[in-house]
Amino acid sequence: QVQLVESGGGLVQLGGSLRLSCAVSGGTFSNYGLGWFRQAPGKEREFVAAISRYGDNTGYTGSMKGRFTISRDNAKNTVYLQMNSLKPEDTAVYYCAARYSPIGVTVAYATSDYRYWGQGTQVTVSS
Repeated sequence: QVQLVESGGGLVQLGGSLRLSCAVSGGTFSNYGLGWFRQAPGKEREFVAAISRYGDNTGYTGSMKGRFTISRDNAKNTVYLQMNSLKPEDTAVYYCAARYSPIGVTVAYATSDYRYWGQGTQVTVSS
């Protein structure tokens, strides 16, 4: 069973930065495409960023492109989300997710594409 554990969330001021980490266990890490999603109170879970199994392809939601960077370290079984220039509207619970993709090179954008999810980490941006 694949398990994902996020860390790195917290309280940050407008314009600040945070780096989220997600440790993945229970499977061959390089066989999984990975993604980050977020959910603000009263809103649906939305796509943030995704990365292919070897990190050669990435995808972002338009509003976050240029501020957020997804990366992965296949030696450490960890995926990261570097978030810069944070805004109050970035406040949400951030989730990492994994999908089995042993031959794929593409990224996936829908929540339904991902089978495995972490428990989430809270990010709060104050103004």
